[in-house]
Amino acid sequence: MAELLRVFIALLLVLAALWVAARLARRPMRNRRRGGTMDVLARTQLSRGASVTVVQVDQTALVLGVTDHQVNLLHIADVASFAPPEPRQAPDKTGTAVDSPGGSSTSDKPGVLTGSALSPSTWKQALDALRERSVRK
Repeated sequence: MAELLRVFIALLLVLAALWVAARLARRPMRNRRRGGTMDVLARTQLSRGASVTVVQVDQTALVLGVTDHQVNLLHIADVASFAPPEPRQAPDKTGTAVDSPGGSSTSDKPGVLTGSALSPSTWKQALDALRERSVRK
């Protein structure tokens, strides 16, 4: 009877250890490290196994090409060039300023990304060209 009790307690200890391991594995990795200086600013999936990722390290933005087998540094930039543009204020009929969703953004100005695949103006031009080609005539 004592051996059966010992086996039962050992089984409970193994199950408890498995439960603790499962709880630890379920937690996201970024919550384990508090106060880190690295953050993912943006990620764009190019294909099933390739993507472009912008990672912030201190005050530097690293544009990385990520595939299944390797990571390549594509560009180093200032974090401010990847900050979302502030909404522009446009006056309404009463003369008070309101947010303008269709207003021109600050990303149209020449900058680090001008002419690259990450530039918003490049994507706008590509979408306009696709819209023009898909219109039925």
